[in-house]
Amino acid sequence: LTLPSSGLTHFFQAWAVVPQEFSTSLTTGVSVPNAEEWITLITSQFLHGGLLHLAGNMLYLWIFGNNVEDQMGHVRFLIFYLLCGVLANLAQWFFGMGSAIPSLGASGAIAGVMGAYIFRFPEVRILTLVPIGPFPLPLRIPAIFYLGIWFLQQALYGLASLEAPTMIGMEGGGIAYWAHAGGFIIGALLGPMFGLFGRQPLSPLSVAEAPRGD
Repeated sequence: LTLPSSGLTHFFQAWAVVPQEFSTSLTTGVSVPNAEEWITLITSQFLHGGLLHLAGNMLYLWIFGNNVEDQMGHVRFLIFYLLCGVLANLAQWFFGMGSAIPSLGASGAIAGVMGAYIFRFPEVRILTLVPIGPFPLPLRIPAIFYLGIWFLQQALYGLASLEAPTMIGMEGGGIAYWAHAGGFIIGALLGPMFGLFGRQPLSPLSVAEAPRGD
């Protein structure tokens, strides 16, 4: 997508979730989304801030979404994915109603996939880079530990953003921590409703390198 700076800003304002615009009466504490804003809960999931943002999200989706989709089936997985994204966007909006910064990206929906993954495939080992000494070392970590640490990190940063929003990112154009944490919980709760029941071990064929970052 190639647009002038002003055009790109207008595009994101129109199709991404802007928490401040998603609320109609912030000063009175009554926050009711405008009807025309609802569609942005879906369209924002297909917008990204750059190629690295898109590539990172797609890598996470490939790693964790493959097995979850196999268990749910294509149609149910698509509905589950979009629903997690919508509810994750609402979680981010709830904790940052006054933000005028557009919220965009698939990470909330992918966090939902990760939440479903941790309860269905907790023992699958994820190949990741662990900073030990001056150089990161590749280690295979059970999904329950890798994703558990990831969720804890998102939740802690989310709590910190409530205390210092400009430093952590709630108002500073940073990472949507509450979309991540909220999406993770939502995915874990909705997984059984979409055909994920109990644990199921997988072979190491599903193991792939898990990236660091958003």
